[in-house]
Amino acid sequence: MDIRLGNGFDVHAFGPGDHVVLCGVRIPHSHGLVGHSDADVGLHTITDAIYGALAQGDIGQHFPPSDPQWKGAESYVFLEHAGQLARDMGFTLMNVDCTLICEFPKIGPHSAAMRARVADILALEESRVSVKATTSERLGFTGRGEGIACIATAALAKS
Repeated sequence: MDIRLGNGFDVHAFGPGDHVVLCGVRIPHSHGLVGHSDADVGLHTITDAIYGALAQGDIGQHFPPSDPQWKGAESYVFLEHAGQLARDMGFTLMNVDCTLICEFPKIGPHSAAMRARVADILALEESRVSVKATTSERLGFTGRGEGIACIATAALAKS
């Protein structure tokens, strides 16, 4: 059996706006996230974790920010691509684990919707998707409320 693990890490700074999109869910907030696409740091990180497990580079190689067609794109497109690439390469996505690192917005009230959205995009059972959060105890850029960081792990298997 071929078992692969991949990890992803991403950060996005806060900027103007009245909401953030995290793991495919729109959350009202005093700021938006800055990025070439919709800046969904959660979906970007999970996407990179899958690409990492496949040894297929990163999101920037598949969807270059220099390409104007991705300006403002919804990040579920990137995650769908990573999931399909895994299937095309003969892998089954076993689970994903995503941790958002921020002081605000509070993730807990939205985590069930985020899990459901990620599971839907990847055609996984919700029991195979974890979305959780932590703070950085007011340390660093996330602690100062300057942005959001995220780390994710994906496990894939081929028999």
